[in-house]
Amino acid sequence: MLKKDLIKLSMLHLLTVNDRYGYEVLSVLHRIFTDTQESAIYALLRELCRDKYTESYMGETSGGPARKYYRITESGREKYNQLAEQWRMIKKFLDELGI
Repeated sequence: MLKKDLIKLSMLHLLTVNDRYGYEVLSVLHRIFTDTQESAIYALLRELCRDKYTESYMGETSGGPARKYYRITESGREKYNQLAEQWRMIKKFLDELGI
């Protein structure tokens, strides 16, 4: 599993908890994947939408500009489970190697 898939797994995981707006996702992930450009994280968010793993909607305004929120779809939950299983297998093999 490459870094891109780990970021996607992390994004989908965040969205299984609750809907989030783009900057909120970026803030959480940028603390973990510090060497990843903000534009790359936003590109992955758009890719997840394009692939129908997430969908976006405009949130209510609260004195500021409207925010674009993302939520996971049913196919996104399936993708999340697939990526999580791949991660568990890789982690298991690395543990067996003592890494």
